[in-house]
Amino acid sequence: MKNRISRGIKRIKNLLGETGKNIAIITHVNPDGDAIGSCLALGRVLSSAGHKSGMIAPNVYPSFLKWMPGDDEIIVFNNAQKKGRQVIKEADIIFCIDFNDLSRVKLINELVDQSDAVKVLIDHHPTENYFGDVIFCDTDASSTAELIFEFIRIMGYRNNIDAETATCIFAGIMTDTGCFSYNSSNPRTYEIIASLLEYGFNKDQVYYNVYDNFSGDRMRLLGHILNDKMEIYEEFHTAALSLTRDEQRMYHFQPGDSEGFVNYPLSVKNIKFSAFFIEKEDHVKISFRSKGTFDVNRFARLHFNGGGHVNASGGESMTTLEAAMSKFRETLELYKKVLRNETS
Repeated sequence: MKNRISRGIKRIKNLLGETGKNIAIITHVNPDGDAIGSCLALGRVLSSAGHKSGMIAPNVYPSFLKWMPGDDEIIVFNNAQKKGRQVIKEADIIFCIDFNDLSRVKLINELVDQSDAVKVLIDHHPTENYFGDVIFCDTDASSTAELIFEFIRIMGYRNNIDAETATCIFAGIMTDTGCFSYNSSNPRTYEIIASLLEYGFNKDQVYYNVYDNFSGDRMRLLGHILNDKMEIYEEFHTAALSLTRDEQRMYHFQPGDSEGFVNYPLSVKNIKFSAFFIEKEDHVKISFRSKGTFDVNRFARLHFNGGGHVNASGGESMTTLEAAMSKFRETLELYKKVLRNETS
């Protein structure tokens, strides 16, 4: 299968050529910087082109993303279901952003599935089962935000980009590549960034807004996690972190406070694979990161009902935190030879 899949582009271009369309832009549960930046950028451009855009996130997202231009226009479905349902009901076109499986939009999936609106999928995650009437996907892209820029260009809306739109696209690319530390070796990514900088936004301020905007409690939590909770499995070149619900209460945990924690063990010499387990009310959320060619997307799909990218993915376990971590340790035995031979 080709890395890039485009289908129905001419159809959506013709539809968007008619102004006044009602458009719903939806992203996945627990949206990250790529999801929010992509939604805001696309919403701004389509609105400036004469369409009515409604942006929907299934649930709340981290406060360090709420500075982005237009954030106050995003409907958080959990908090405003009536308004969100109305936007979807009235939509002529539904854009599905940064996901490729309707199970990733809990509470909204049936509304989207049953809608007669034209469904447009824009995403960069690998899958064998793309849904939608219009597909614009590329697994070689650094981020969905990068694809949003390409989509805007192909639709003929390049002149509708302004500094605030460029800010959102850059924020999406920056956060989904870990400040260009992974998924960012394609020259096209940097060509797009160079084009965005021409719109005059402050890229340094974007970095400060995302990465220098945490609470004191979050910093204390990070210290606790690294000092008291990091487990290193030297024979597997692997490390794991964990966070219980009690610890979350102790450090006044807020959504997004653990952003980036999973990356820290990769700074330890010879560590090639890192996992971070967070205890939730009814499941355990897991983040995976790797260096080199160890495929954490495959690892997550096979063992923890998840997926993502080669070096960055996520999963979940419906068991206890202890059981999830025990399974992880046992599963490492299957990859002992691979991890020992892995080079970054």
